[in-house]
Amino acid sequence: MRIEKVTTNDAKELLSIYAPYVTDTAITFEYEVPSLEEFTGRIINISSKFPYIKAVDDNGTILGYAYASSFKGRAAYDWSVEMTVYVAKDKRQTGVGTALYDALEESLKNMGILNANACIAFLGEGKTDEHLTDDSFYFHDKRGYKLVGTFHDSGFKFGTWYDMIWMEKMLGEHSNTPEKVQFGQWTI
Repeated sequence: MRIEKVTTNDAKELLSIYAPYVTDTAITFEYEVPSLEEFTGRIINISSKFPYIKAVDDNGTILGYAYASSFKGRAAYDWSVEMTVYVAKDKRQTGVGTALYDALEESLKNMGILNANACIAFLGEGKTDEHLTDDSFYFHDKRGYKLVGTFHDSGFKFGTWYDMIWMEKMLGEHSNTPEKVQFGQWTI
């Protein structure tokens, strides 16, 4: 497996990974699968500032993808990002997500990003649901992300209210004179 930059030529394959998350899970709160044109636009917009990467097998098949996006649109938040990862359903729990996050976090650190944040749909202890597990929480927890907040019953999908949690990981040291973030200057 290798990690590479996503290009707009990957949009159709990435969308095929993402679509079942929209139609079958509460992992994303989108109700409708975006069009190929809209999804391609997302790739262009996000990758102009932040890393947008894919994991590829020896045959060139995309196994999953990850990216960072703006946490908030104000300058004071420049050092913070929101993390996203999607892995092909048949490749989950095979190390793809870990490889993507390792590369993504390293790239973000090199840009000057200090805070990585993850917004996660969450069931909570003892609850079960056919559209959601707490695997994303455990994935982030294992990677050193810490729970910082819960928004109760904040997302409605499939006739169910879901909680939303935020987790964070510090990628670098905070100072009173932080280096300017190098938007658009990312490598893998």
